[in-house]
Amino acid sequence: MTPQSDGAARTTPARRPTIKDIARRAGVSESAVSFALNGRPGVSQGTRDRIHRVAEDLGWQPNSAARALSGERSGCVGLVLARPAHTLGVESFFLQLVSGVQEVLAARKVALLFQVVEDIEAECAVYKRWWAEKRVDGVLVVDPRSDDPRPELLESLGLPSVVIGAPAEGGRQVSTVWADDTAAMASVLAHLHGLGHRHVVHVAGLPGLAHTERRITSLRTEAGRLGLTAIRSVTTDYSDAEGAEATRRVLDSDAPPTAIVYDNDVMAVAGAAVAAERGIKVPGELSIVAWDDSALCRVTHPRLTALVRDTSGFGRLAAEELLARLDGGPVRSLQAELPHLEPRESTGPPARR
Repeated sequence: MTPQSDGAARTTPARRPTIKDIARRAGVSESAVSFALNGRPGVSQGTRDRIHRVAEDLGWQPNSAARALSGERSGCVGLVLARPAHTLGVESFFLQLVSGVQEVLAARKVALLFQVVEDIEAECAVYKRWWAEKRVDGVLVVDPRSDDPRPELLESLGLPSVVIGAPAEGGRQVSTVWADDTAAMASVLAHLHGLGHRHVVHVAGLPGLAHTERRITSLRTEAGRLGLTAIRSVTTDYSDAEGAEATRRVLDSDAPPTAIVYDNDVMAVAGAAVAAERGIKVPGELSIVAWDDSALCRVTHPRLTALVRDTSGFGRLAAEELLARLDGGPVRSLQAELPHLEPRESTGPPARR
């Protein structure tokens, strides 16, 4: 064995098949292969079919960079996430969303380019770079903000996009796919109010996100309509750590709540753990509601009341709309199915105080 200078064996990358290889195997000219693979006239149907069979046998794929330079599609769409990286591994929402997106893209043999960044400024820089390099044909945009620079930027770049999670903005050439968070929050408060709860805390997600603001506003509006004054929201980063810390703070307050609504499943489970460590009975002394249902909500004891929605279907709808835009379709605003509340053992009438 010949030793390597760095102590490790070097691997030679496999050689990719070329048009010349296909021409040699098929017994035709390179120009004939180019005509056949690009769907141009100039070769008979029999020759075209033979060339395609040979290309498939060799595992040939078009060079995406070369296609981009020639003005063709790259065969790729992008998704950038500007969130703390440590919050992604525990939250099921994005895994289910991307699963639905990928299901649709895979059927069209379109790749998904995914990147995590620190903030919105970095996200905008990625879009500019992708556009300049012709890396993607369009993008899916998540976590819309109340004051969001991204739709205007993407419109100025001429990069087709779909914003996931916000209703349409007037005049913007950006499609949107959204769910009615306002009505969903109203259904949660109606459920708790019907059980007799008058002091409810909402442990929300990141401040500044459009859906966070809609949920907070809906809670306040519905509380006012029902004549409830002991209702408030606190914001977090969606993590189990901040969900648990927020739970401890509100339970230690002078007037602790009889019910807590959490903006995701992970924080709800963390809140239930805090209640258990303090000997607070759920739901006898504290009711708990999770915004998004998941396996975590169903295996926790007691099982958690949760808002149920088809998150994978949400992702499929967004991906289908982006592909429709790439195919020349109009800008649209599509509303997903309204989440419905699934009452379980974690909610009940409040204890008398």
